[in-house]
Amino acid sequence: MEALKLLEKYPLSTEVVREWFINKMVESVKGDDTVPEDFKNYMLEQGIPNDKLCIFIDSSPRSLFDAFDENNVIIIIKYHDNFGFTWAVEEADDQSFYKTRKESETFAIEAAFEILEQQLTHKENTDENE
Repeated sequence: MEALKLLEKYPLSTEVVREWFINKMVESVKGDDTVPEDFKNYMLEQGIPNDKLCIFIDSSPRSLFDAFDENNVIIIIKYHDNFGFTWAVEEADDQSFYKTRKESETFAIEAAFEILEQQLTHKENTDENE
């Protein structure tokens, strides 16, 4: 699945991922006196629109592993000699083999988005009922 479709399909997960990316961007320039404060504030105000966020995801799905780790959605990529890569995310365990790690990571990210969305939806519903 294309990252843009993934972001549109799982809006709660998308906001978690977006916030994580923004925090990483701000953290990377924090304390850097060469980057003006108004630019740092501009980054926070503007955020990252889906059409830009999907570029990060499509080019490097692995970059999201830490974001999912922080939300207790752990992605595991395994290499099997002569077969290729597989992935697992919680109860979602793919038995397909992929030629490249990136291909396996892409499918794992899709599962992670869905699992995180379910967790966030459940939490949102639980919070509303309290």
